[in-house]
Amino acid sequence: MPIKIPTGLPAARTLTEENIFVMTETRAMTQDIRPLRILLVNLMPTKIDTETQFSRLLSNSPLQVELSLLHTRTHRAKNTSEEHLLAFYHTFDEICDQKFDGMILTGAPVEKMAFEEVEYWQELCEIMDWSVHNVHSSMHICWGAQAALYHHYGIQKYPLAEKLFGVFPHRVEYKECTLLRGFDERFMAPHSRHTTVHREDIEAIPTLKILASSEEAGVYAVKSDEGRQIFVMGHSEYDLRTLEKEYLRDKNAGLPIRVPKNYYPDDDDSRAPVMTWRAHASLLFSNWLNYFVYQTTPYDIGSIG
Repeated sequence: MPIKIPTGLPAARTLTEENIFVMTETRAMTQDIRPLRILLVNLMPTKIDTETQFSRLLSNSPLQVELSLLHTRTHRAKNTSEEHLLAFYHTFDEICDQKFDGMILTGAPVEKMAFEEVEYWQELCEIMDWSVHNVHSSMHICWGAQAALYHHYGIQKYPLAEKLFGVFPHRVEYKECTLLRGFDERFMAPHSRHTTVHREDIEAIPTLKILASSEEAGVYAVKSDEGRQIFVMGHSEYDLRTLEKEYLRDKNAGLPIRVPKNYYPDDDDSRAPVMTWRAHASLLFSNWLNYFVYQTTPYDIGSIG
């Protein structure tokens, strides 16, 4: 089945060129089916790239998905036009009386700041509190995962000696979890962050379960007891060139940055990067949609929460 996205969204052309079945709102209105309503809270500065990446992954499912986009009203995006935001995005006050089957909270390049110093922190806390009663299952990504663990469970983040940057091997720890069903015992996933959370802090919360981790990158995936909250520390949604764009941006700006590990063959940045995480990224999101959203969300969306 296709992913239903707002008519005219730039992601539509990109996904169509990749032979991904995309359905516009206009066509979807003629189908007698309740799609899964997924809210993407996009905190990334490269909003068009990010919305395309998540649209690509959410489309890899037999389920019809209706994607809504949200940006914070307390922060003005510098890398996305106002026209694009007005055309395709909502603010929280516009959707706060609605229910959603699933929510994705993205990462954000604010890791070095204390949570309370982030410009939109209070608004984000309001969104996270609202999601507990108005979203059936929420997936939090990278800084979004750290922010949610801190807000909901008081788990702190800690600075790393240097940026964790590259594609790292991970192992499945909790094999019974359907989120990782079909995963190889060893799988690759990208990371790009300056902070981390400690395993012992997560293990101290009885309602949280670590699902997968990496010797180099630390904890990768965590879920709450009933799967209403999922926390993913990496960036499995990244496409082939995302790490390269970040690397070249910092390198050209004269910032201290290492070549992303396990990304270029032999870590040689003169060679083309190799994508080693696409299959598991697709499986991660299709498993989430199927087992944590579709299989358990009520047909009457108004009864969520």
